[in-house]
Amino acid sequence: MVQSFLRASLVALCCAAPALAGPKEAEPATRAANAAVQKALDLSEAAALEDARRGFIAAPADQTISGPKGAIAYSMKPYAFLNEAAAPDTVNPSLWRQARLNAQAGLFKVTDRVYQFRGYDISNMTIVEGDNGLIIIDPLLTVETSRAGLDLYYANRPHKPVAAVIYTHSHADHFGGVKGVVDEADVKAGKVKIFAPDHFMDFAVSENLIAGNAMSRRAAYQFGSGVTPGPRGQVDTGLGKALARGTFSLIAPTDLVKKDYETHVIEGVEITFHLTPGTEAPAEMTMYFPQFRLIDAAELATQNMHNLYTIRGAEVRDARAWSRYISDMVEQWSGKADVLIAQHNWPTWGGGRIVDFLQKQRDLYKFMHDQSVRLLNKGYTPTEIAETLKLPKSLAENFATRGYYGTLSHNSKAVYQRYLGWYDANPAHLAPLPAADNAKKTIAYMGGADAVLAKAREDFKAGEYRWVASVMSDLVFAEPNNQAARELGADALEQLGYQAEGGTWRNAYLTGAQELREGPPKAVGPSTLAADMMKGIPTDMLFDVMAVRLNADKAEGKTLAINWIFPDTNEKIAVNLQNSALTQVVGKEAPNADATFTLARATLNEIFLKQRTFLEAIKAGDVKFSGNPLKLAELMGALDDFPPNFPIVEPKATR
Repeated sequence: MVQSFLRASLVALCCAAPALAGPKEAEPATRAANAAVQKALDLSEAAALEDARRGFIAAPADQTISGPKGAIAYSMKPYAFLNEAAAPDTVNPSLWRQARLNAQAGLFKVTDRVYQFRGYDISNMTIVEGDNGLIIIDPLLTVETSRAGLDLYYANRPHKPVAAVIYTHSHADHFGGVKGVVDEADVKAGKVKIFAPDHFMDFAVSENLIAGNAMSRRAAYQFGSGVTPGPRGQVDTGLGKALARGTFSLIAPTDLVKKDYETHVIEGVEITFHLTPGTEAPAEMTMYFPQFRLIDAAELATQNMHNLYTIRGAEVRDARAWSRYISDMVEQWSGKADVLIAQHNWPTWGGGRIVDFLQKQRDLYKFMHDQSVRLLNKGYTPTEIAETLKLPKSLAENFATRGYYGTLSHNSKAVYQRYLGWYDANPAHLAPLPAADNAKKTIAYMGGADAVLAKAREDFKAGEYRWVASVMSDLVFAEPNNQAARELGADALEQLGYQAEGGTWRNAYLTGAQELREGPPKAVGPSTLAADMMKGIPTDMLFDVMAVRLNADKAEGKTLAINWIFPDTNEKIAVNLQNSALTQVVGKEAPNADATFTLARATLNEIFLKQRTFLEAIKAGDVKFSGNPLKLAELMGALDDFPPNFPIVEPKATR
């Protein structure tokens, strides 16, 4: 998730194009749809706002956190429009309610000795006061936001050094700001401990590494990173306002939690850790603080339905296990807690409310799993399941289980995918035509572009936005330069965005509309992943990353073998190119290699990060070689560079 978060925030920071057309007003059908939501739900928010505001102490000066080189890392000022209680016609009123609750931002007291910095990153940073030092739980996505949160805490509470950091799970918004709260030298010296769930580093550095470029591009749609905040723009993600933009960091844990339940005393504070792998993250854990009667649910139970499948792209999550782990929390800690926090959204107070909250969260994930599986076993396809399933009234009327981040629609499809994959068993869908070819045939069958546009405009007037968006997508893929199709398609996506209850769906629709009007954003600058990420990546995985860049056509007929020797890590890797596939053997040298390169792992990191070239490193004496070094040039010449902002709502290579 690291590259996804960072690329998406970089898009917002430097790559959003100026508006050329739109955004537009809500159409009558959208106004009617949103009015129906207003009528169907009790959207009163006084009690929820009381929870979201409870314990407020202070906010950063001018509601803004400065970022690198004078840029803004985060600001709540663009969300001042959410001060209006009534939702505009261009925002689903249920999402508006969630957005207003997530706009309660700053430093908050949760209970004695427990504080949270909320609303100035997509996630929360929790600060626990130990006997002589602080325990920081999840230091946000960026150094700038976590440092600002700690500074705000110090401005309002006695100064204690940070003695420990806890990463609840392996997503970047929960560890990327660690160097804003601790110095890595203090960690290495044993002055600060960092706790994390077992296998944290494996997943923190690898979950999105292989497909990171595609995930990063798609993340800009999920988070609406290039869409300007406003009543006709980005309002929320459901889980929090938006991604911070700043400097990413990572320090490896010193202590891993490996048992299902482990109790540690940290700075005089007793904490019971509960491992919950394979749920919201591959490595995750929740916590119970008996002396504070507090549960930290990490990201297993937040104030909304979460994702079984995240639309940026990722492995499908295990809804059955997710439900079971929440059930464990109920069994272990119900009746023993007065407050429940999570690392997103706001807390829940009161023992009875906590049990009700967790039970509904437990049943939500079990419902989505069981009912999706029931229907797939009756032969329903993913789309049919998504159109059929409806939450029971008890969950549908509970705002903490509504689809502000995940949705019932795409989560039910995720359950199908987990069990049966992408194929719906209809042989006609085994090998459909590529999108552009299919679109051209479809438009021809429908009577050509002019006829399709005429019919689609009528359907647009009738509020058939899902259909119009689909048909205009076909027409754009058939005729990429058809401006009328692009504009009508954008208009349809925009209205769908205005109606969407899910923050991620709204963001995706509005981003798609913007890119139909303006084209993809400009390429982002160099990634800020830097050496912190590289240090955690196993050396053999770096060669896996190289392998997925191999252009099979360019490699056709080529054979070569290169040995890599890393004296500092005592590693040897033999890389072989044959049959247009790049493979490797760890721990050995190929006896008849074309070339052998000897270098430090840190040097390879710098080369991968494009901080220096192989030639520069060789000239500096940091890389030594034997054999034919031109074989490396031959290999590098067969590697692709991935375009960071490839087209999504139009065919590839049209601009």
